[in-house]
Amino acid sequence: MSRPLLPTATARETWAVTRAEFARLPGLSTAAAVLLVGASATGLVAPWVLGRLVDDVIAGAGTEQLLYRVAVIAAAAVVGGLLTAAGAAVFARLGETVLARLRERVVDRALHLPSATLERVGTGDLVARTGDDVAVVATAITGGGPLFVGALLSIVLTAAGLFALDWRLGLAGLAAAPGYALALRWYLPLSVPFYVKERVASSERAQAMAGALQGAATVRAYRREREQTDLIEQRSQVTRDLALDVFTIYTRFSSRINRAELIGLSAVLIAGFLLVREDMATVGAATAAALYFHRLFNPIGLLLMEADTVLQAGASLARLVGVSSLPLPPEAAPHQPGQKRLEVTVAEHRYEGGPVVLADVTLTLEPGERVALVGASGAGKTTLAAIAAGIIPPSDGAVRLGGVPLTDLGESATRRRIALVSQEVHVFAGPLADDLRLARPDASDDELTAALERTGSGAWLRALPDGLATHVGEGGHQLTAGQAQQLALARLILAGPDVAVLDEATAEAGSSGARDLERAAVAATEGRTTLIVAHRLTQAAAADRILVMDEGRVVEEGSHEQLLAGGGRYAQLWKAWQTN
Repeated sequence: MSRPLLPTATARETWAVTRAEFARLPGLSTAAAVLLVGASATGLVAPWVLGRLVDDVIAGAGTEQLLYRVAVIAAAAVVGGLLTAAGAAVFARLGETVLARLRERVVDRALHLPSATLERVGTGDLVARTGDDVAVVATAITGGGPLFVGALLSIVLTAAGLFALDWRLGLAGLAAAPGYALALRWYLPLSVPFYVKERVASSERAQAMAGALQGAATVRAYRREREQTDLIEQRSQVTRDLALDVFTIYTRFSSRINRAELIGLSAVLIAGFLLVREDMATVGAATAAALYFHRLFNPIGLLLMEADTVLQAGASLARLVGVSSLPLPPEAAPHQPGQKRLEVTVAEHRYEGGPVVLADVTLTLEPGERVALVGASGAGKTTLAAIAAGIIPPSDGAVRLGGVPLTDLGESATRRRIALVSQEVHVFAGPLADDLRLARPDASDDELTAALERTGSGAWLRALPDGLATHVGEGGHQLTAGQAQQLALARLILAGPDVAVLDEATAEAGSSGARDLERAAVAATEGRTTLIVAHRLTQAAAADRILVMDEGRVVEEGSHEQLLAGGGRYAQLWKAWQTN
């Protein structure tokens, strides 16, 4: 079953957002329009002057007059070239500015998406939109966009020039209009949905590739390489087949346009011949009319050549606008740190209509209490932790903090009050201080150092070449898995949430550094309401209360001593742990 996707804007919504963005840059928009119109208008000079030149030759005009006509044509060509270059540059700058603003809004909305939505749609769709779709639109803006707009203006102005030359010749040229209209009427409704499908298929392919790469170790461990490769190949084939379908439609469209051009040019030549024979028009006028109509071939051909780029850009732009138009969550009220009870009630939870993974679970964390979840892999611990942290909503149930449902608190307020630290920690590229200030932007260097010292990171902090200014992450100093986890715990201290949820947050340290990391976790959550998914039973033993889970249900509950005395499942787990 394919994942759901983020919304895609309609053509009207896309145009409205794009128009509003251009309106925010009136100077650049006006300059681009004037330059592009001027460049297209200069292209009308040569056919008109050539027509006059023909009449001059027939009338026996002198060399000076002929040279003057040639000079005008040359000057128009030079001016047209300069205006075209300037118009393309200004248009590209305008488009890139609009795209940059739109991309910022897309990233902003993506960062504010509810955690449940991100869990549901996955990363592939977002990666495709902020990567592939942005690249498609950028290519259209800097490459085909100015050419497309220039060609469109040339068609409109040339048609107007043809009528200004002689309205009867203009009417003759309109003989091609039904052919053009029928070709467009056939092509556009057929091709646009294919481009949208192609972009969606690209997102699904990206999702498959991202999933395979992110879970490469797991894929290898279970020997599922062939299945993952087949899935990627299947989705790549869908994308390829859609591209071939679009190309087939495009070539058939081209043949229809060629027929329309043949009809139109024939009509202009026949009309010109009849008008000249009846002395109703000059040979020069008929020549200029034929040249005007023939001049339409190049811009129309360019429109055809760039139609793919523009339609793909339109489909990609609609996908970007779909995300950028998502409403921002309301601003959360100022966070007032304090001890609050966390209540989790899950009658039932399942993923996307799948089997039940949690059932009849009630979990209450009193202010300042440390509760540990233990159980075999697949028992539902991580799912329960994600629900308690507000990452995913329960299918049937509720989570309350201080008596207020998380759905009423909103995503932003929930993230301030409940922090989740998992075993997957991302170290952002840049100075270590900036990485820490993600949790609290106004923190001083002394506060950053104190947070790291509290998690036992003082030794490696002092060993860094530039201390807090040391560049870490990609392209910088590489932190070990244990150091990255200590960094995440330091962020937790700086953020100061009401509740901390640790989902196997010490699992990446390995046996050698596990004790140090466990002490860091205890220090980071001291005095704070804490839920721990215990990777090691020593973490559970230090908790105030332990919940033992099995097949999505809580089967035992109590303190470490109570559960050992009960001789149940936890006692068995502890005995096995001690033996190993």
